Amino acid sequence: MDRECSARLEQITLGFRECRKAFTAIGDETRQLILFVLLQSDLSGVRVGEIAERTHLTRPSASHHLQILKDAGIVSMRKDGTKNYYYISADETRWKAIADLGNLIYEGVLHISGQTHGSP
Repeated sequence: MDRECSARLEQITLGFRECRKAFTAIGDETRQLILFVLLQSDLSGVRVGEIAERTHLTRPSASHHLQILKDAGIVSMRKDGTKNYYYISADETRWKAIADLGNLIYEGVLHISGQTHGSP
């Protein structure tokens, strides 16, 4: 195994470790529904009641899943008085780390298949 391949595998290993909670969080279908709702909003965010209504969840269930997503670094929350607004932010979440890991894995796949980045 060459040095470049070995370094890439080490980066992939670290990336998986860093993103493990995020992958577990987004693997759940209910949390995926919540993500769809948040992806249709903007940085102003969506309140739990609206998320619950749009996903046909109870408020406690929506809150539980939102907490898991927040703890995993998948969504962010801002407070406005007593109201909490949930949103997805490129700067405040793990999405960049997930994308970087996906790109590293893809580069590894291209390498073992003898292709270079950008080749069909």
